[in-house]
Amino acid sequence: MWPKPTACSRRWTTPGARVDLAAWGISHRLYDPADAPALAALITPATKLVWLEAPGSITMEFPDLPALINVAKANGVLTALDNTWGAGVAFNAFALGVDISAHALTKFPSGGGDVLMGAVTTRDHALHLRLKGSHMRLGWGVGANDVEAVLRSLPSLAVRDRASDLAARQLAAWWTHQPQIAQVLHPALAGSPGHAHWRQTCSQAAGLFSVIFKPEHGPDQVHAFVDALKLYKIGYSWAGPVSLVVPYELAQLRAKPAWAGTLVRFSIGLEEVEDLRRDAQQALRRVFG
Repeated sequence: MWPKPTACSRRWTTPGARVDLAAWGISHRLYDPADAPALAALITPATKLVWLEAPGSITMEFPDLPALINVAKANGVLTALDNTWGAGVAFNAFALGVDISAHALTKFPSGGGDVLMGAVTTRDHALHLRLKGSHMRLGWGVGANDVEAVLRSLPSLAVRDRASDLAARQLAAWWTHQPQIAQVLHPALAGSPGHAHWRQTCSQAAGLFSVIFKPEHGPDQVHAFVDALKLYKIGYSWAGPVSLVVPYELAQLRAKPAWAGTLVRFSIGLEEVEDLRRDAQQALRRVFG
């Protein structure tokens, strides 16, 4: 089972499950990660895995992970968590009871945003052997130089994660005062969806947040704002040294969007916070006056 798409649009997330997994005889159902009791009703004897993500990487909802994990465990179903945002720093996934923790090593572990690599980790030895066997039979492998790059960056992971976290919180707070903005989405901000769950689960947050422009500011204006930024680069990835920005249309992210308007996601790198704030301010003035 997958959470209902929050990190990508439906047309991006579901074809892989509907086409590739279906070809292997694997079916899936979508669930609402904000409604743990409803998940229980969707689990059947055929359910083998519940896939978790915290938070949604675009609209930034933070689910009640312990509740979702408890539902899966009560039904004898394995849980796997996309733990890229947490990076093993924000919270201890295994302490929550997760069976499998998956990381995009492209992000915080690599540090440079120039490696395509991932990791799947478990503390269950029997499950480890099953995963290792599948990995071997599928023939997956990575280059030694890429492994070296990740290993070289791991000692500074926690320092970089905290730096981008602190910078993102300052910038997210600044964005809450901008008149063009309807909502700022950051788990550490009170009022952001799932903030209470984030407080209960995490000690910090990654350098990601999103802003939703008021509906009167249409996509053309918002895209012009993104184009007017100078320090921020346009890019989907995150957790590298360079701050990134991507605009999204909420109608494409959700079948029934909770907000109206165009969303812009920011990934905060290692630049000076004041430089990033000034860049956003000059882009706002240029486009909105």
